[in-house]
Amino acid sequence: MPNELYGATVEYDVSDEYHPEPPPAPEVPAWKDGSLRIGIHTSIAGDIAQSLDRARDLGANAMQIFSASPRMWTRGIGRLAAADAERFRARRRELQVGPVVIHGNYLINLASPNPVLRARSVQAFHQEIVRAIDLSADYLVAHPGSFCDGQVDAGIAAVAQGLRQAARGLKLRDLTILLENTAGQGSSIGSRFEELKSIVEACPELRLGVCIDTAHTFAAGWDIRTAEGLDGALRDIEHTVGLERVAVVHVNDSKAALGSRVDRHEHIGKGKIGAEAFARILNHPLLRGRAFILETPIDKPGDDRRNVAMLWKLAGRPMPRVARANNDSKAAKPKAPRRFVAGGAAARH
Repeated sequence: MPNELYGATVEYDVSDEYHPEPPPAPEVPAWKDGSLRIGIHTSIAGDIAQSLDRARDLGANAMQIFSASPRMWTRGIGRLAAADAERFRARRRELQVGPVVIHGNYLINLASPNPVLRARSVQAFHQEIVRAIDLSADYLVAHPGSFCDGQVDAGIAAVAQGLRQAARGLKLRDLTILLENTAGQGSSIGSRFEELKSIVEACPELRLGVCIDTAHTFAAGWDIRTAEGLDGALRDIEHTVGLERVAVVHVNDSKAALGSRVDRHEHIGKGKIGAEAFARILNHPLLRGRAFILETPIDKPGDDRRNVAMLWKLAGRPMPRVARANNDSKAAKPKAPRRFVAGGAAARH
């Protein structure tokens, strides 16, 4: 009878419970395949997407660029045209270049005690972050800045506050901001790894890491020419910022002497550091998985290609051969208005 069902006891079965599917694991970028990543700073002149082809054509599988002129304050909102950003992202997927590193404007000084310069720097770095996100860049490199006539502790606090202000309201997504160590010239911050550590620890809410420049490290007093000296520098990095925070290594030989505190880059193997030291750096087990990015000068045609080839040779690896997408070089390099006139090797420090 139907009435008999009213008093029935319903058993609870845990299998009847709704269990939502777990969110998918984040997709690992194609360039994080364990292969050696060697890159170079390339020009954005003409069309920013062409910088990817320039890097690949030089034998690089990673790259660094400026997202706008590095020695001019950007007027207005400073964003990239949506079509330019999409063309860059699409071309990158075709060429499998990675990581993509953006280097910040040289005029930015988040440590400045001058309120006008500091406000302008915060706004400019905010724009750098926005453009890096638009391009789906992996890293944005920033110089900590110079405290000028102030105190180093006040400068460090100003940099940390400036980073937080610049990133306010933005979702960094997969973008990590990297603080670059400096040569120690003048009142610049960052020649001591403890200074970088203080900035990182003051911004726990931000995705912060470190970019180590070999020429800067050498000029600041670490003798990375020898195996013992390199191991000592890496120990100091590990005990301060931590090697796990080092994502990018700027590989530059140095025109300046050890401990000179002078920032002058030289071709690989032609400077005071020497080729043997770079072979050791490229193959050091504690630096495995990092991207090695060149910022070497161009004194004559072909210098960029020679420096990239030298890194592959010193690493003991063949230079990668990457076929053009669709086997059509003309289709691979779309024409666009010349929006960018700076950002090449001539602007490197």
